[in-house]
Amino acid sequence: MWFRNARVFRFTKPFDITAEALEEKLQADAFKPCGPQETMRQGWVPPLGKHGELLVHSANGYHLIALRKEEKILPGPVVKEAVEERAEAIELEQSRKVRRKEKDEIKEQVMLEMLPQAFSRNRRCYAYLAPKDGVLVVDAGSAKQAEDLASTLRKTLGSLPVRPPVVEQAPAFTFTGWLTETVDLPATIELGNECELKDPSEDGGVVRCKGLDLKADEIRNHLETGMQVTKLAVTWDNNVHLVLDEELGIRRLKFGETLQEQLDDVDVDDAVAKFDAAFSIMTLELSRMIPGLLEALGGEDRSAIVED
Repeated sequence: MWFRNARVFRFTKPFDITAEALEEKLQADAFKPCGPQETMRQGWVPPLGKHGELLVHSANGYHLIALRKEEKILPGPVVKEAVEERAEAIELEQSRKVRRKEKDEIKEQVMLEMLPQAFSRNRRCYAYLAPKDGVLVVDAGSAKQAEDLASTLRKTLGSLPVRPPVVEQAPAFTFTGWLTETVDLPATIELGNECELKDPSEDGGVVRCKGLDLKADEIRNHLETGMQVTKLAVTWDNNVHLVLDEELGIRRLKFGETLQEQLDDVDVDDAVAKFDAAFSIMTLELSRMIPGLLEALGGEDRSAIVED
């Protein structure tokens, strides 16, 4: 159980929930497959998949959950062809032109007829609640996917006081400063070999650099023209490799050999025990890394957070 991404939400006021209470809430919105005429459904499923029945997997006060989304897929060209065939038949039979509004109605009818035979696409999005750390962490590659899970969880629980964390200075300013050496690079962070540069002007361009020394002259030349670093590959504390963006999104998480060795040292053959060990190791490391990254980016602005 290793997350590949981490979108962090900060609880804005004290929040705690037991695994039992969370399980009860999620059961009310457990996943059910799409009906014959439904295009989409989502609900909560066991994080352990076939190895578990509970909708909450807890370890050390961290609660892992999983949201499943089923979407019916109707190929656009197939729908379009069927609509055109029916429109042509009407025009021939009734000697009149089928207008756009009527075509839209035909399209709706065609889609309803095709839905029972449509392919289903299923996606799972994982997240864990860490009440003692004051965060919700979502394994999502985009802000929208993370917001969708948070919104669904809020609806399920009735209340979820979270927002993305805010830092004291713009992340792009800090990233750029690390490369130009105008901002001190913390000892816990090592630069990678990948970044994205953006011209902040309205019609500014984007330069993506990969496999390069980020202190090289070619990158420095772009920075001297006013471009800013909006994505940056770094290594955290020699343990975790990641790409951090200006929205504080963490992508392409890769846990290092030290953490992998910790998991390998767990002498168990049981899939659930192995899963639990990986989840515990990951959450322990992220509980160190997340506040460490926020501090490295100038410190977190906690002015809107209600403390205990």
